Amino acid sequence: MSTSNAGQFLALDRIRKPGGGLTLGIELPLDNDWSPEREEQRIAEARPFGVPDLTRYPDLVRQVDRSGFAAVWMRDVPVFDPNNFGDAGSVYDPFVNLGFLAGITKNVALGTAAVVLPLRHPMMVAKAAASVDSLSGGRLILGVASGDRPVEYPLLGLDFESRGEAFQSAVSYLRDAWKNDGLPIGDGRVEPNLDLLPKPHQPQIPMVIAGQGRQSPDWIAANMQGRFVYPNGLERLALQAREWTNARSGLGLPRGAFISAFHLDLADDPDEQPTPRRFGARTGRKAFIEHLSALEDAGVDHMALLLRPSRRPLDEVIDELARDVLPAFNSQSLATNAAAE
Repeated sequence: MSTSNAGQFLALDRIRKPGGGLTLGIELPLDNDWSPEREEQRIAEARPFGVPDLTRYPDLVRQVDRSGFAAVWMRDVPVFDPNNFGDAGSVYDPFVNLGFLAGITKNVALGTAAVVLPLRHPMMVAKAAASVDSLSGGRLILGVASGDRPVEYPLLGLDFESRGEAFQSAVSYLRDAWKNDGLPIGDGRVEPNLDLLPKPHQPQIPMVIAGQGRQSPDWIAANMQGRFVYPNGLERLALQAREWTNARSGLGLPRGAFISAFHLDLADDPDEQPTPRRFGARTGRKAFIEHLSALEDAGVDHMALLLRPSRRPLDEVIDELARDVLPAFNSQSLATNAAAE
C-alpha cells in the first residue's frame, strides 16, 4: 500500500532520528495548574478543577518552539465533564488551535493526541487537517483515536459501541480524500468532478494512533505510521516498542514512530531523586536524564512532557529542559529541523 513509502511522512522526521534515539516534545496545555500553589490559586479564582489558566499560552508556545523541542501535542476534549472526567484537556478545538499554532511557530511538529475520529464527519476532518498541514508547511502529525468517553457519543446522536468500525472507515476516507483523483462519497465511490482543497503539504499526512482504536495489532501496524501509548513503566514500554517494531517490519514497512508521555514536576535541585506520581514523577534533571536514556534504549522515539504538575514557573522549567536536558538527546533532531526550513 502507498503508506509504506519511506520519506512520505515528513513531519515524523521532526520527532524521530534516522539512526534511532529520543526526541522530546511538550503536551498542552501549558499551565502548571496541578501544582499545590496553583491549585490554591484556582480555588481563589473559582475555576473548576481541570480547567487550565491559558493567559500565557501564546508566549510559552513560542518559547517551546524556539528552544529545540521537537513537537507540541494537544488533546481532543469536546465536552468538559467535571463529574466523570475532570480534565478540560487543551480546552480549544484542536483544529482551531492547530491553525493558531501554525501561525506562531516555525519549528515544532504539530501533533494531536488524539482527534476522536468517529465524532466528526471525515470530510471535514480531511479538509481541516489538510489546511493545517498546508499552513504549517507540512508539520502536522495527525494523532487519531476512537474515544473513551461515552458521554460524547449520545450528545451527537452516535453509537458508542460501533466506534471501532467508524474509526476504520474514517481513516480510509481521509487517505482517499487527500489524493488528487476526485472526492470520495461513500461505499468506495468517487465523484471525479469534486475535489477537497487544499491538498496537504506533505506527500502524506502521518497518522499516529492513541490507544487501540478498537483495532487489531495487524491493522494498526499496516495503517498507522506511529503509536502513542499511555505512560507506563520502563519494562512495559520496552515491550510495546518491540511489538510495534516487529509488527511493522513483519509487513515490510519502515518503523515509523513509537511515542509516549511523562507528567513532569522538575525539581530545583538537579540531584533530587524521583518521587513517583501517576504517569510521571517529581525529579531533578540528572535522574530525569537517566530515565530518558533508559527510555531511549528501550526503543522509545519521542516523549511528550506534560508540565501541569510543575511547582516552578513554566518558563523556568522550559529553559532548564532546553539548556540541560535537550542537548543530551537532540543533536540529530535539531539538524533535521534546520534542514527542513
